[in-house]
Amino acid sequence: MSILLVPGYMADETLWDDVRGPLEQFGPVLHADLRHDDSIEAMAARAVAAAPGSFIPVGFSMGGYIAREIARLAPERVRALVLIATSTRADTPSLRQSRGTVGKAAASVSFSGLSKTAIATSLHPQQAGNDALIDRVRAMGVRLGGEVFRRQSSIVRTSDRERLHEIRCPTLVIAAGQDRLRSCEEAEELHAGLPASDFALIEDSGHMLPIEAPEALLAVMLPWLEKVAQ
Repeated sequence: MSILLVPGYMADETLWDDVRGPLEQFGPVLHADLRHDDSIEAMAARAVAAAPGSFIPVGFSMGGYIAREIARLAPERVRALVLIATSTRADTPSLRQSRGTVGKAAASVSFSGLSKTAIATSLHPQQAGNDALIDRVRAMGVRLGGEVFRRQSSIVRTSDRERLHEIRCPTLVIAAGQDRLRSCEEAEELHAGLPASDFALIEDSGHMLPIEAPEALLAVMLPWLEKVAQ
């Protein structure tokens, strides 16, 4: 069995640096490649095609949408599912419009990573001035580059709330108490709609749980994975 880590919008594999090691006790740890596609469905299909045998997708933020689609595409191969700081809701009209504008930007427009303001909003309010943390998040975007930025910004996230019942595998839904991008209410909606789900709240973290609170995240994930991997 493998662990398939699925990052969020403009995040790369380094998102998981602080949690990857302990996860290796459950098998090989793989990274979903989200650089090439412009839809949730295409990203999920690419991940399924690349993943060996049975696996557990761990989806963060946008990666949670992709992980759920993976579970629907390959239910016989997905052993369990972990959803971190994500939602079942569709993009709001304003968010869809702003991302669509970015997605249509000319390729000649230079890209230097997400703005400091956007990154600070994704963190715990007390971390808004943490330059090291902000630089780490920005560096992920810089590595991915402008083409991936435009492609991922064009993705439309639709609600799959009416389809959550199709996912029958054990699922762990994890929310951050100080998340200003995805509310606890959204996580609770996921938990309520998934038939075999557990819910955990990590209070003292913003949206970027894997880098803001990796130890707390592992404290929730590891015992649960030990239970479902038996």
